[in-house]
Amino acid sequence: MVTVTKKAEASLRKGHPWVYEAEILQSFGEMSNGCLVDVLSQKGAYLGTGFLSLNSKIRVRVLSSNANETFSDAFWERRLKYAVEYRKTVMGGDFSCCRLVFGEADGLPGLTVDRFSDILVAQVLSFGMEQIKDKIYNLLVKILHEGGETINGVYERNDVAIRSLEGLSEYKGWYEPIPHPAETVTEITENGVKYIVDFENGQKTGFFLDQKYNRLAVSKIAKGKRVLDCFTHTGSFALNAAFGGAEKVTAVDVSKTAIETARANAGLNGLEEKLDFVVADVFDLLPELEAKGEKPFDFIILDPPAFTKSRKTVKGAERGYKEINYRAMKLLPRGGYLATCSCSHFMKNELFVKMLHDAAADAGVQLKQIEMRQQSCDHPVLWNVPETDYLKFYIFQVV
Repeated sequence: MVTVTKKAEASLRKGHPWVYEAEILQSFGEMSNGCLVDVLSQKGAYLGTGFLSLNSKIRVRVLSSNANETFSDAFWERRLKYAVEYRKTVMGGDFSCCRLVFGEADGLPGLTVDRFSDILVAQVLSFGMEQIKDKIYNLLVKILHEGGETINGVYERNDVAIRSLEGLSEYKGWYEPIPHPAETVTEITENGVKYIVDFENGQKTGFFLDQKYNRLAVSKIAKGKRVLDCFTHTGSFALNAAFGGAEKVTAVDVSKTAIETARANAGLNGLEEKLDFVVADVFDLLPELEAKGEKPFDFIILDPPAFTKSRKTVKGAERGYKEINYRAMKLLPRGGYLATCSCSHFMKNELFVKMLHDAAADAGVQLKQIEMRQQSCDHPVLWNVPETDYLKFYIFQVV
């Protein structure tokens, strides 16, 4: 067991599940990496039990504050069932393609599981969860099978550097104890649009599911528009715009491989004639287009990667976001439309909004807000865990 500071006690009592290394005052008894430890206040009050991680600054990830919890197989099955039933409820017909487990938001710290039809793609980012992943994977497949769902494999995308902070190795591959196909590419349908998902080599787990309904929001206003989709990745926003009736869509990404996949996705949907594809750096392309003095687009979509993954680099990220938004606002005609977002938790909404105000002022335009959105509901925001609240998404008319 460990005793913690008053600051950590206050945080745990408010529902945040993390105890940092600097917040631990004393440790008692023999404790191994990844084991379960009880967390106590300085006065000896029980605060919770969680995974110990001896290599991480997040030293304990609390699982439960119920002093009578046994953490048996029944506990893990209950947690997983709760996560699955939540997705069945909120996703409805989209249950076959969604995030099934979203770490701390589901009481399963360090675990992400995405479902792409009959394939589960998992990522484990905590030492404790790594120790019980066999149990977790098999229970999850069992729960889905019992619910009438077909699962034909679990693929692990544990090829991320953050695992080294937990003392874990990096790797990717099929979870062999569960039967699986040979290929690591599958096809999904989202918002009526078909996609090829390469869950072995694609970013993250192979596809960004969190923008599902934001893409749908874009498609609803794209009809008849000339659209520029920046940071298109595999073409998801571009395809939704085309599917929604856009006159023409230009999809831009710096990655040639991503553009090739986007082009293949366009072919899969019979939308080749509506889309152009450009390999370019958006930071270079936008000022080049503006310098021509033309207004070739009346709808611009900005879906950049996270410009910051820590508090230390937020200022630099703010400059990057302002640059692309300012350029997009300058490039659009009066009455044009802008969809813009940030997927970084550290870029707080109030800072993102301030950046947009400043960009609009510098561009000499006003923003008429159409929608303000977040990540889709299969990536739930747990109010006591602000780290689960990360995606900001706005649609404006520029006037």
